[in-house]
Parts: sequence; structure tokens; C-alpha cells
Amino acid sequence: MTPDVTIIGAGLGGLTLARVLHVHGIPATVYEAEPSPTARAQGGMLDIHDYNGQPALEAADLMDEFRGLILEGRQAMRILDRNGTALFEQPDDGTGGRPEVQRGELRRILLDALPAGTVRWGHKVSGVQTLGEGRHEVTFADGTTAATSLLVGADGAWSRVRPLLSDAAPEYIGRSFVETYLFDGDSRHPAAAKAVGGGSLLALAPGKGIQAHRESGGTLHTYVALTEPQDWFAAIDFTDAAAATARIAEEFDGWAPELTALITDSDTAPVLRPLNALPVGHSWDRVPGVTLLGDAAHLSAPNGEGANLAMYDGAELGKALAAHPGDIETALTEYEQAMFPRGAAAAAEGVELHELMFGDDAPHGLITAFNGHEQGR
Repeated sequence: MTPDVTIIGAGLGGLTLARVLHVHGIPATVYEAEPSPTARAQGGMLDIHDYNGQPALEAADLMDEFRGLILEGRQAMRILDRNGTALFEQPDDGTGGRPEVQRGELRRILLDALPAGTVRWGHKVSGVQTLGEGRHEVTFADGTTAATSLLVGADGAWSRVRPLLSDAAPEYIGRSFVETYLFDGDSRHPAAAKAVGGGSLLALAPGKGIQAHRESGGTLHTYVALTEPQDWFAAIDFTDAAAATARIAEEFDGWAPELTALITDSDTAPVLRPLNALPVGHSWDRVPGVTLLGDAAHLSAPNGEGANLAMYDGAELGKALAAHPGDIETALTEYEQAMFPRGAAAAAEGVELHELMFGDDAPHGLITAFNGHEQGR
């Protein structure tokens, strides 16, 4: 008997689940709050790892499409000090296991691989309730409802499905990113473009950092990291772009101008991105007919694993459901028993990475870690 599968959230994890189910002949419906696939920009670059993100795409039978999205050379990385001096450089020699693609393009190939009508746009969840016997009902903001024998929360950090399983809620980790963009970097911002190089740049110091990446078309996408309480950011008026930019740049007074230009020369208004996380090792007791994947299940400090894990979760859940037709609970148990330690390990690694990047020894601890990894290859 084929279950009716309801997925909340058309991010990479939810779409990977829907696609893997489709590959196995199992229909699913994805409900997404956004009104259309193009309602907002889908973020920047993603490095898709050969041990989780790529196997997920293999399970979705989309590796050829994925290879067509790869931006060559973007695995290069530079670590600079505040004076712009290179402390560590890693070229992209084509052998790395983390090719870079644009998030929006990756989402598009997943959407294009689903039957028409799979994603129901403009469906914002207002509530969920248990009906009994493993069934749940989702209520949407427009008053419509959907009942299902399998409900999957792929709806991110502030999941509306999570409360069916857990009382846990994300908490601020004490650090925020401020996002900026420089367009046509090579021609309009040559010094900053040279500092970033062909891939990514990390300019780090205790408690702060400038992280930038070269995207397609010469776009320089920057996340400025500051370890400050939320009240500190609340005192900045981000509706006044010039004032907010100046205030953030103050924290990097004396840094090399090619680095601070990634803040002060932004072609967009700065956007505040507070960082939140669920408890490391977040899990729950099995509840019939419902589960979570991706950030809904194991939101952590950003460490390059989030999108990869969400896709891998989606693929593994889809494979488990296909392997146990008519036995949802066995499939969910199998999936969760592997997902919990996987999410916990990634979250713990994220905490460790942030300490290396922004702790008292930054950036030297990170460089030591990278050099050790290079020697161990």
C-alpha cells in the first residue's frame, strides 16, 4: 500500500525526498509557503560533498544535471590576516571532493525533475494536529487543510512540524552574519576581487571575520561575522543601509582596505543573519506518521554541512520508505536511528569549526587544522 506523503517545505531537503520517492514510484505532495519558485533569491554558493550531498543526488538520479552546474575553480581558498597578507592558500586543482554550485540552480534541477503539480506554492502552514493512528492534519493560512498518513517537516529552523515531536527550539549561538554583495567584482571592485581570489576568502580574528566567495558572473558574496549579543545588533538601524554599513565596518577599523571594501562598497543593503542552533544531539521518541529532516531536525552553526545533510536526509528517508512498502513505521525508525547520530556529529563539528574560526587563536588554529588535513590526504 502506497502511503500519502506530505512534505512541508520546498527547500533542497524536501525536494530531494520528493524526487527520490518519485524515482521509486511513490507520489508525494510538497507544500511551500513561498508563492512561486522565483519568489526570492535562493542564497549563494554551496559546496556539494562527495560523502553526503553527491550520494543524495545519485539517489535522485540527477548527477549529470548536477555536473552541468559546477563552477570550476571555486574550491580554491585563501586565509588572510587583517592586513591582507596570505597565511594559507589552497588552489583548486580539480581533485577536491566539494564542487561548488549556485543554490538556486541546484533547487531548479530538483524542481524540474518532479511531476507537474508536486509542489503546491503559496501554502503557509498555520497549524498541525494529530488525528490518531499515525495520521495528521495540516492547516494552511488560507484555511484549507490536508490530512496525511506520513507528514515530513522539511520546513527549516522554525519548523511548524517539529512541535509534534519535540519541545526543542533554536537558540541564538551568540554570533551573527551580515550579508553583502559586490557585483562585477573584477571590473568594479578589482582590489577586493583580487583579495577573494578564485574561490573563497577567510579573513579572521578572535570574535569576528570577513568571509567571501566568488560566485558566477564575478559576484563577490560576503558574510561578515561578529560575535555579539542580539541586543548589540538591535541597536543598529538596518533600514538605514548607509548607517548600518558604516557601523559594521567600524568593527574592522584598521583592516586592509581591500577587505573592508567587501563591507563598505556593497551594492546591496546589508542583511542581518542571526545564527541559531538546536541542541547538539537533538532527537525525539518515535511518533507514528511524522518525522523531520534537515534544519528542522538538527539546525546547527553553519559549517558547510547544512544543505548537504538536508539532501542526504531526504534521500535516505526516501530510500527507507521505498525499501519498506506499506510499513511506514519501520522505515521511519530505520531513518531516524541513522539520522540522529549523523546530525549530532555534524553539529558538534560545527561548534568546533566556529571555535577555530572565531576563537581566541583565530585564524591560526584553523590554519593548523587545514595543514593537518592536507598532510593526511
